[in-house]
Amino acid sequence: MFGIGMPELIVIVVIALLVVGPGKLPDLARSLGKGLAEFRRSAEDVKDSLKETLEMDEVKKNEGDIKKPLHHQSSLSSEEENNSSRSFTPPAQ
Repeated sequence: MFGIGMPELIVIVVIALLVVGPGKLPDLARSLGKGLAEFRRSAEDVKDSLKETLEMDEVKKNEGDIKKPLHHQSSLSSEEENNSSRSFTPPAQ
């Protein structure tokens, strides 16, 4: 995980036993496990939120890229309609 092998892990456990004591070590390990689990959940929530925000930004960007040509084409169609209605002369009776 962090490059910690079995000998290093044994040294860490022995030092923890000396410092904390055998009675409180299980409680300390349980608390540490709960804290790490909560940290992982929080990190995952932040990651998901960031991913969702980036996806929404991408969708908005793509929406703008799509609207520009459509708006341009719509304005050209309006100009063509205006020009054709101006050049239209009713038939003489």
